[in-house]
Amino acid sequence: MIRSYAITDPLYYGETPEALSSSIKRVLGQKRVDYLCFRDKITSHYESMAESFMLTCKALDFDKTLLHGDVELSHQLGAYGVHVSSKQFESIAKAKAYGLFCVASTHSEDEISLAIKLGADAVTYSPIFSTPNKGSPKGLEDLNEKVAKIKTKIIALGGIISDEQIADIESTGAYAFASIRYFVK
Repeated sequence: MIRSYAITDPLYYGETPEALSSSIKRVLGQKRVDYLCFRDKITSHYESMAESFMLTCKALDFDKTLLHGDVELSHQLGAYGVHVSSKQFESIAKAKAYGLFCVASTHSEDEISLAIKLGADAVTYSPIFSTPNKGSPKGLEDLNEKVAKIKTKIIALGGIISDEQIADIESTGAYAFASIRYFVK
């Protein structure tokens, strides 16, 4: 069975610790989630929100937690891993030195190859389907080619909102799918 990777966004999970905690409880109670990433690119209080995220997950005995973009904080708060952007590949080595599971965002075969070379445990590849402000979708055929050619954990990301899309992604042999909106609908 394909693994699932839920990613938070303040638009859907709220902008306060209480709203975030409530959203996490709802998502983990309604959907099967294998990995959960705290991602908030707009907050001015990322650290306190990340702390709330980690406390909520620990209270729910959910341990496959990742923080987006902050290796040091991921280590300090005892997260399972970190998700680095395609502009943060230089932090992969530090994440691995801390023993963190490292997911790297990629959008091309060259980025996938570089992330693997630098030690990433998995990569997101996106966008697979149409998603707001993320450019032209790669599509299932391209994803299938990458999965067949590149032997690493590829996580399909982008525009995944339905069970049908997940079944299509699973048929490619991708390691996992990642989404924000699928988990909150």
